[in-house]
Amino acid sequence: MTQQRIDKAFIAEQNASIEAHVKEDYEALGNKLARENINIEAVLAKAEAFQIAVPSWGTGTGGTRFARFPGEGEPRNIFEKLEDSAVINDLSQATERVSPHFPWDKVDDFSELKEASDALDLKWDSINSNTFQDQAGQEHSFKYGSLSNTSKASRDLAISHNLDCIQWGQVLGSKTLTVWVGDGSNHPGQQHFQHAFERYLESMKEIYAGLPSDWELHIEHKMFEPAFYSTIIQDWGSNILAAMELGPQAKSLVDLGHHAPNVNIEMIVSRLIQFKKLGGFHFNDSKYGDDDLDSGSLHPYQQFLIFNELVDAEYRKQDAFNPNYMLDQSHNVTDPIESLMNSAASVQRSYVSALLVNREKLTQYQTDNDAIMASNTLKHAFTIDVSPILQKARLRKGGAIDPIACYRASGYRKSVAKVRPNSGGSGSGIV
Repeated sequence: MTQQRIDKAFIAEQNASIEAHVKEDYEALGNKLARENINIEAVLAKAEAFQIAVPSWGTGTGGTRFARFPGEGEPRNIFEKLEDSAVINDLSQATERVSPHFPWDKVDDFSELKEASDALDLKWDSINSNTFQDQAGQEHSFKYGSLSNTSKASRDLAISHNLDCIQWGQVLGSKTLTVWVGDGSNHPGQQHFQHAFERYLESMKEIYAGLPSDWELHIEHKMFEPAFYSTIIQDWGSNILAAMELGPQAKSLVDLGHHAPNVNIEMIVSRLIQFKKLGGFHFNDSKYGDDDLDSGSLHPYQQFLIFNELVDAEYRKQDAFNPNYMLDQSHNVTDPIESLMNSAASVQRSYVSALLVNREKLTQYQTDNDAIMASNTLKHAFTIDVSPILQKARLRKGGAIDPIACYRASGYRKSVAKVRPNSGGSGSGIV
């Protein structure tokens, strides 16, 4: 199969016309940061090393419970999802890992899939299992839950699928399994809360026992949907309780859209770090609930505050701190490639901005209970425009200074549309 790419020479040609501007802006920012005793080259090195995974499902058009409108040239299988993921990484140089979802991305030969990703210079991130919907011909239903189902046959099927995911992940080179279930209830009295949680934990213990010694099991919580009255793992409290019950290889995953309104997510992150239970993130943004909007599109300061906690842990060399970063978004009205590139840059920006926080001063202000100056120390770092650092990082690694402009100029979307026929019309249901 011929793999679709954007030629590196084309990227270099697009960069050439604005490279001088980047050099000028980078030098100006370097001088500004030097006055604060910040070495811009040291910050640039960390910006270059920063990576965030792309979700395989994010390369396609999303949907709602009402309808889905297919996009032009959207990928039809995991191999075409990899092609789009490679384009995102070629331009952004911050997304070398892809997180697959099974059975959506299941193939007959996983060695062939690994060869395809290697050819595109991509690596595999966390494996996501799917027991929140029934597959064609499935013998035992997940309608009333999977890992917590009252039916042992349904629970066993869900456990078996997760163990299969671990085997497939080993072939691909992953070292993490992420488990999210839609288990819960929609009516008071429908479910015995404690018994359901007990069944879930029993099932998860069987999955945990199947983990290789160098793997982690990441538990994802979600407040609601599809269970609207009660959810098995509804918040970080149930999440960390389950992770602590399972063992040291089990950790909590934080999705930014899976919290009650006005919850202090950055403090949750701090708590998970403190107790060595922060497994990773699904970055997105939210207005009303689990909206899966582009990362940083609504709450960039909150995203920065989260990274302030993450960089603080990095700065203090916190024990057992090595979280996975991944995007998790739904693109209903935008080109998914453009949204994912935008989001990767937004998350990278928050990381770089957090690196500029004067931690010695912040600690002193906190010790002195100087609320204004402590707050202003964070805001000062947040308001510095780090665009020249992000641009320089992409340029040095062979990416695009302006990823979206380069992508549009390449005509990639129209090119792949010729070999990926539109499925036609709209379809219902969340994907």
